[in-house]
Amino acid sequence: MRYIPHTEEDVRHMLAAIGAGSVEELFCEIPSAARLKRPLQLPAARSESELLAELAELALRNATAETHRMFLGGGAYNHFIPAAVDHLISRSEFYTAYTPYQPEISQGTLQAIFEFQTLICQLTGMDVANASMYDGASACAEAVLMAARATKRARVLLARSLHPDYRATVATYCRYLDLELVEIDFDASGRTDPDRLQAELDERCAALVLGYPNFFGVIEDLGTAARLASGHGARLIAAVQEPLALGLLKPPAELGADIVVGEGQSFGLPLAFGGPYLGFFAARSQDLRNLPGRLVGETLDVNGRRGFVLTLATREQHIRREKATSNICSNQGLCALAATIYLALLGRRGLRETAEHNLAKAAYARKQIAALSGFTIPFSGEVFNEFVVEGPKKAADVLRRVQEQGILGGIPLVRWYPDMPQRFLVCVTEQNRRDDIDALCAALAGGAL
Repeated sequence: MRYIPHTEEDVRHMLAAIGAGSVEELFCEIPSAARLKRPLQLPAARSESELLAELAELALRNATAETHRMFLGGGAYNHFIPAAVDHLISRSEFYTAYTPYQPEISQGTLQAIFEFQTLICQLTGMDVANASMYDGASACAEAVLMAARATKRARVLLARSLHPDYRATVATYCRYLDLELVEIDFDASGRTDPDRLQAELDERCAALVLGYPNFFGVIEDLGTAARLASGHGARLIAAVQEPLALGLLKPPAELGADIVVGEGQSFGLPLAFGGPYLGFFAARSQDLRNLPGRLVGETLDVNGRRGFVLTLATREQHIRREKATSNICSNQGLCALAATIYLALLGRRGLRETAEHNLAKAAYARKQIAALSGFTIPFSGEVFNEFVVEGPKKAADVLRRVQEQGILGGIPLVRWYPDMPQRFLVCVTEQNRRDDIDALCAALAGGAL
């Protein structure tokens, strides 16, 4: 959207319409001491071509997937987006639509959300899914609150291998609630330690939250965790930061998860420096009435024609605040539509093939890096498209040298795990060619000298 400022003639017309003699008179109700008495300190105006040239120059200073060989993951992934996704979501009836409160004029938006919910249910194996989650982290926090509501318990176990941003968001949501958050450490495989888990689970626990895969890229043993959690009456929440993995992994529902949340960026949304992204939220029927956000249902009108409506909405915009399950207020509709189109374009087979490319390329990169002198793979657990590497020096130093060769080689883990100064997280997607992986290995080897 272009910004075209008002002309002096526009301003004169508006002031005349409201009976003000000048802009100063218009703002006379604001105390003089609070008003700026000088012009804003801005650079001189430039022509459109000059401005575009400067913006392009500034953009070139960024290190992105377009300028570098990229191996960054950690919750945001460089996946291919078919051109049809952007083309279709750019239709004005979708692009400008906001909140689908009125079903008689919002059938297109409501059906798109219904289809999104259906696809999330198929992907996770759960009974019901909603729309309106901001991102994976806030969806995870909402799941914790829902588990506490449903079980009427106040103790929540969070895997230390869960995405650190998800843990931080849960802590923020729970800061002023009487909920106890307990972190469970991981073992040498990178999975949540089953002995620690068994020791901490008791009849006070509302939920156990695990990543699937977790932040280290390791695939948690959801089946065992589900048996332990259900044995104490706690909900098992599976948080999926890389949902493309579900193209190959067993759906969390089959392994016993009660709630599945995650980040939908992998499905047709660009990296875009962190957003806007898309959370998803799915659960079993037993928790249907505790779901936060919006839920779109299919119905028939008085003439028997198929239609779609918001239903079972327990947001504070719809019911009394003290009865509401959430104050989520954005439906992330355009992002959900992009994910819906992406999943429909790929289909079940295409999603699996893309996931297989990720798995195979990551396995190749893991093997090649493990063979480098000074580098090891510290966690033995099975992974999808991400894995942790331990280098011979501080990870930040190694990755800085790699970046000088035009490669974004990974994410240092010391920021969240101070006991891992030499470890970093590497992600390989279908976008990385074998040449890219070989270049990364060569750069790492050079950095190790």
